[in-house]
Amino acid sequence: MIRACFEWVRDRIPHTVDAGLDPVSCSASEVLREGTGFCYAKSHLLAALLRANGVPAGFVYQRLALDERGTRFCLHGLNAVWLPAAGWYRLDPRGNREDLRAEFDPPREVLPYACRVSGERLFPGIRAEPLTLVVDALWRHRTRAALEANLPDASDLDRPSSTVVVG
Repeated sequence: MIRACFEWVRDRIPHTVDAGLDPVSCSASEVLREGTGFCYAKSHLLAALLRANGVPAGFVYQRLALDERGTRFCLHGLNAVWLPAAGWYRLDPRGNREDLRAEFDPPREVLPYACRVSGERLFPGIRAEPLTLVVDALWRHRTRAALEANLPDASDLDRPSSTVVVG
């Protein structure tokens, strides 16, 4: 069931940028209505589907460079799910492309983005709720162009007060 939910969101809900679509969705219901989402919204939908099926799931963030020199960054949203045999396992429903692959292959994590530029990182911890700065950006910037010009970023999500393990 976890694999089915993950693959359904990854493969059936196109990433807004990859599909050249314009709407910006935030909540799980909006993603379903619009049929598209940025990584953040797709992670909101996956968490909702998993939780509705009784599976503990949370939110994880990665900081990625928007250029090869690392002059601009943004957050990337993905999920973590509790697997009794493996513990917390990260998975990324962003959507596969020829140059990006995410798979469900526990206990091995197959995430699409490797940290290669100084300043990029996969933040530790699993959050019970999406970051407020991400949700605010999705509600404030309602077109793809507007959100792309104002992608949320944070360089420090390691503070103990900002990490909440769900489960």
